[in-house]
Amino acid sequence: MMHAFDVLGDPVRRRILELLAKGEHASGEVVEIIGEEFGITQSAVSQQLKVLRENGFATVRAEGTRRLYAVDARPLGEVDAWLGQFRRFWAPRLDALATEIARGKRARKREGR
Repeated sequence: MMHAFDVLGDPVRRRILELLAKGEHASGEVVEIIGEEFGITQSAVSQQLKVLRENGFATVRAEGTRRLYAVDARPLGEVDAWLGQFRRFWAPRLDALATEIARGKRARKREGR
């Protein structure tokens, strides 16, 4: 098994996960999109799907002759947990930004915009 960040370190695998995050995709659809975007072969895309599947990031199910892939979010929990130790660096800034946006909206309402 690869570490989650090793799996996510590859741009092709990240892009495949982005596609799968939008919903289940047939392997042929993934091959077509990724092949076009990255200029890689069907075999190379299939290898990346295999890495995602074997490391728990994707599931596959057969539907007739099609193989349908979907995201399995469990390993992303490991990533999220690791990132948790750093959230304190950006969370207060995001909260402050949200406060300023809300303040601006209230001011515009008062001005009648």
